[in-house]
Amino acid sequence: MPSFDTVLEPDMVEIRNGVDNSAKEIATRFDFKGTGARIELKDKEKEIVLYGDSDFQLEQISTVLIDKLTKRKVSITYLDMDAKVEKLGGDKVKQVYKVKNGIESDLAKKITTAVKNSKLKVQSSIQGDTVRITGKNRDDLQQAIAMLKKEFPETPLSYDNFRD
Repeated sequence: MPSFDTVLEPDMVEIRNGVDNSAKEIATRFDFKGTGARIELKDKEKEIVLYGDSDFQLEQISTVLIDKLTKRKVSITYLDMDAKVEKLGGDKVKQVYKVKNGIESDLAKKITTAVKNSKLKVQSSIQGDTVRITGKNRDDLQQAIAMLKKEFPETPLSYDNFRD
């Protein structure tokens, strides 16, 4: 039976390039000279850490990062920017943005219920951090992809492992 996997997987190379470009701009910008402003990407933890002297400076660093990532066509919805600003000591502050990777269980459940409610002749099953969708023919699977893009426009889902 034809099938495909629905995944939530960012392009870490583009994210790294965006963070590196942001770090270069922060190092050369006049308003960041002589401050503790910097940005780091932690690959293993899939985190982007912003350091600054104030909340306002963190907002400026975040704006630079978002600008660089959008120029590299990386969706900002991959970043979980809800973390609180942490005080490091003195005036220094930091904020951690987590890079989302894999479909969380509540989103996977929403996807499977959307597929079931769509009345398409396809089945969905949760397999770890992916959702596999199977059907009798390709056309049904293509309709399922179109339905998922319409139902979840704010989530940058990608579709891979297409089998015939």
